[in-house]
Amino acid sequence: MDWYKDLDDAWRDLVAVARRTAADGLVVGTSGNVSVRVGDLVLVTPSGVHYDRLRQRDLTAVDLSGKQRFGRLRPTSEVPMHLAVYRETDARAMVHTHAAHATAVSTLVDEVPPVHYICAALGGPVRVARYATFGSPELADAMLEALRDRTGCLLRNHGTVVTGRTLDEAYDNTRQLEWMCRVWLAAAAVGTPAVLSPAELAEAGHELRHYGQSQR
Repeated sequence: MDWYKDLDDAWRDLVAVARRTAADGLVVGTSGNVSVRVGDLVLVTPSGVHYDRLRQRDLTAVDLSGKQRFGRLRPTSEVPMHLAVYRETDARAMVHTHAAHATAVSTLVDEVPPVHYICAALGGPVRVARYATFGSPELADAMLEALRDRTGCLLRNHGTVVTGRTLDEAYDNTRQLEWMCRVWLAAAAVGTPAVLSPAELAEAGHELRHYGQSQR
């Protein structure tokens, strides 16, 4: 389902989310990137541009083959990751950050220990994708492997990837993932954290699907 019928509206929301990643300390400088799919187009943040400098006229979009269709600015170097998500999953948005705590955890484990039930919102324990050079097809492949049956993963020595049905969902779950990584690091610094069992996570996942206000 496409939430947007107008590319300008989609771009406005994408830029707003990109700026939030910087304001909330999830990226530094021009790191990280954000995208949203509208039909067969993928709107993406451009490469090497500070988010507070982006304007409506800077709309940047590629098609699913990677060919640039809109914009004067070069798309993010991580286009291969974004396109892999949209080709292989039903996600409509993706947020990639270099969040400090999550990146630290990516250097320590192959899977984020499930110290909080919020990982059920991402489909289960969060995997760490094997390291590959940024912007490479190999990184896109590693990310897809880690995202199997999940909507979020860590990239080894790199950062986070979270997908969603909307930009807000992808961004909110990005913040939750960073928070969970911070909790685990804090607990592990003083002891051995307790973790949730698969059954406990399954129950939490069921409850989360019915959490919040019902749709009318």
